[in-house]
Amino acid sequence: MRVAIVGAGFSGIAMAIALRREGIEDFTVFERGADLGGVWHRNTYPGAACDVPSYLYSFSYDQRRDWTQPCSPQAEILGYLRDVAERHGVLDRVRTNTEVEQADFDERTATWTLVTVGGERLTADALVLACGQLSRPRWPSIPGMEEFAGHSFHSAEWDHGYDLAGKRVAVLGTGASAVQFVPPVAEQAAHVDVYQRTAPYVLPRRNPRYPEWARRLIGVVPGLQALRRLGLLLFMETFIAALTRFRPLGWLFRTWSTTFMRSQLRDPDVRRRAWPDYPFGCKRILFSSAYLPALQRPDVELVTDRIERITTAAVVTADGKPRPADCVIYGTGFRSHDFVMPMAVAGVGGRDLEAHWSGGAEAHLGITVAGFPNMFVLYGPNTNLGVGSIITMIEAQVGYAIDALRMARRTGSAVDVRPEVQRASGERVQERLRDSVWTSCRSWYRQDGDGRVVNNWPGHMFEYTRATRRVDPGEYREIRPRAVAGA
Repeated sequence: MRVAIVGAGFSGIAMAIALRREGIEDFTVFERGADLGGVWHRNTYPGAACDVPSYLYSFSYDQRRDWTQPCSPQAEILGYLRDVAERHGVLDRVRTNTEVEQADFDERTATWTLVTVGGERLTADALVLACGQLSRPRWPSIPGMEEFAGHSFHSAEWDHGYDLAGKRVAVLGTGASAVQFVPPVAEQAAHVDVYQRTAPYVLPRRNPRYPEWARRLIGVVPGLQALRRLGLLLFMETFIAALTRFRPLGWLFRTWSTTFMRSQLRDPDVRRRAWPDYPFGCKRILFSSAYLPALQRPDVELVTDRIERITTAAVVTADGKPRPADCVIYGTGFRSHDFVMPMAVAGVGGRDLEAHWSGGAEAHLGITVAGFPNMFVLYGPNTNLGVGSIITMIEAQVGYAIDALRMARRTGSAVDVRPEVQRASGERVQERLRDSVWTSCRSWYRQDGDGRVVNNWPGHMFEYTRATRRVDPGEYREIRPRAVAGA
């Protein structure tokens, strides 16, 4: 069996390792970037780190016990993933600087044909799309952006060659990336204007380095790492319940957040502007103990007026006030609903995946899509978590995909989820999401901001792990090569 994996982040590397364990050696991981790592290769902005402690945000089967901090910085996470790929013998299967621009299912041979940007054509029996939800930067559409004469870049494409010292910096956006890079940028720049569209709820993230004795203890005491992983997992499952099925429990977490924010926001004017006006958890909850204090620095201004336009040397808000800027940093997030685009994917009968998902992406358990045989999406629709470790979800998806490939190998066919199964699966997910907090405001979790929730899973991590434990053959149909069927 030949398997093509598109994307070399956590999902792609996990799939490659699982294939080797299964005894499938004919696979390649295609990565458009210059190195593996996905989001952890591309996002190198100052302060880039994980919100989830690394002892949970890591593979269950390859634990590192000497993390330097609870929430590790970007370089350490990237180094961990590279080490894992090397230990498991899949590093040499990653083809970097190779972008797949097209994938078509051939019904005659029941195989996939891939075309790279360079024009190379390859054939695979199975296609694994490990592109992630946060891989393509999202740029806003603001009049005058292209006329700006200063320096500008997106936070996911940080320009480390540009010196911020002594500069007036405009930061557009106050999402998960901005709360990490604003404090170090404020330390360097002469002045920072932070343009906020929506105020985030913030929870503390104190991230001291582990003392040497603690790292040694974790390394030598049997079961200690597993115990703290379990403890954090149970805490996060409780948090998930507060956002989904036990909404009154959310009051406790909201109180935790608002109490913390009040303790940090001493300036009443900044507090007023930085205070959220929507239900707790409806948008992504952010973790930082440095962001809110940074907003109260004398050389930082939090701007809540809508941006009207950008001129050659300033950002102009709706009140007509221009604020001079030498540099504009776009912390405006990612195109989270594209999933696999701009790659063009065509299934049975030439069905176009982008058109199929035009009303919002949907997949059975977030993994398989009707009409696209032997295609598996990792970190796909409705598999994101409002709180939790996405690595837990990825491991479950990889296990499910491997089980499906076993079935395909046994039958000598391509497996295709039945349309009615996918439809019923999607309806169950949306029905459960109606009671969640994520339907109560606009956010990137929802199609077009206010449509159905297309990114988040409606329940607990353990529920998803249980649901994906094994493939139900009755939910799939076999697509056999026509030559074989004819014979």
